[in-house]
Amino acid sequence: MNLFNKLPGFARSPAGLERVVLRRLPAILLGGTLVLGLPSVIARVIPWHGSAADALVRIATVDIVVTGIVILHWTAVLTVAIAAVIVLVMKGPAYVADAYPLDDAEEPDGAGRWRRS
Repeated sequence: MNLFNKLPGFARSPAGLERVVLRRLPAILLGGTLVLGLPSVIARVIPWHGSAADALVRIATVDIVVTGIVILHWTAVLTVAIAAVIVLVMKGPAYVADAYPLDDAEEPDGAGRWRRS
């Protein structure tokens, strides 16, 4: 028994922008994470005026903001990847389900028995 029966005569759609997007996403994920992580590195390198506690608070604040932005970036990349995979799957071959006999093919059971009040 074949689980997936391809629809005969179905022509696959040509590959489009989704393949380009899927190929570039790993580089975008890594490059974006590195670029968005730079403020945390810079916050540790530059000299802060004031006490050491003030400097640590500023560095921690930068780290919190950078962490939020990096997670947002990862979420956006994941969302684009899911959309590209959906388009890729939808352009693939069409499958047909196994046919099964319908008892009431012309009318549903009890059709015409409704009364308006």
